[in-house]
Amino acid sequence: MARHRVTASKSIPAPAQEVYALIADYQNGHARMLPKPYFVSLTVEQSGIGAGTVINFQMRLMGQLQTFRSAITEPEPGRVLAETVLATGAVTTFTVEPQENGQSSQVTIATETTVRDGLLGKLEGFFTTQLLQPIYVKELAQLAGIFTR
Repeated sequence: MARHRVTASKSIPAPAQEVYALIADYQNGHARMLPKPYFVSLTVEQSGIGAGTVINFQMRLMGQLQTFRSAITEPEPGRVLAETVLATGAVTTFTVEPQENGQSSQVTIATETTVRDGLLGKLEGFFTTQLLQPIYVKELAQLAGIFTR
């Protein structure tokens, strides 16, 4: 099996500490950045802020409602937050880097997942990118909008 990575990045007009705190707050903050109609629901099963949080969320992908359960870790607290889908092992990270002397942040959303080897895997990777990247671009735009109001 091969690994495939999908990423999107955007500059957010707020200090990294504030941006990271919103992303890590699954009780009150994270859901505010999730674009509709892709994200249908987000439920916190355990904890709610940062590492140790367990979430259940639904997404509408290619016209179908899909449910995911993820565990949250902080490989680099204050900088990198990771959501691991428990059923598949796919990992989505949110990396927040300070910019402009701390006045803004560069946020990157990246998902790493497993695809088949060979041509089928290349096709899976292509379609995964075509599906997820536009969602991440909208998610980042929505995140930026929270801090520009």
